[in-house]
Amino acid sequence: MKNIIAIISTICLLATGAFGFAPAATRAVVAPRTAAVPTSLGVFGKRKTEAQKAEEAEKAAKYWQGDWVCKDCGYIYNRAECAGMYFEEQGPGFRCPQCSGPRRRYAKKVGDRVGTTLDGGDAPILLFSFGGLIATIAFGIWAVQNL
Repeated sequence: MKNIIAIISTICLLATGAFGFAPAATRAVVAPRTAAVPTSLGVFGKRKTEAQKAEEAEKAAKYWQGDWVCKDCGYIYNRAECAGMYFEEQGPGFRCPQCSGPRRRYAKKVGDRVGTTLDGGDAPILLFSFGGLIATIAFGIWAVQNL
């Protein structure tokens, strides 16, 4: 066993030193660019006019200026990550990017408190769950006595 380890380590040393993982030829050094080249791609777009700025401010006034928070995972909705759309503009197929929770599970955050969700919170779910539990127990008692 020691002989095998010695042979493998010798081969590794020879391969890295003699036959190498080193480059075969020296690389040429490229001088950095000193002059700025203007781009014709229009990457950054045009400056907004005063009318466009006013229109954008008017649009922003229509929507909630606070944060929207996913009640399932705590993710805070970020316009920049979601194509620049306000939360209210998202369609019914929108899902939380972090936990894939539906849009209705988001709630408005005011200060340190998170409000109710768009579907009314968990109250309807809890009511129907307890109602189903009571109905199941009642049916079980009835079945034991009558069957």
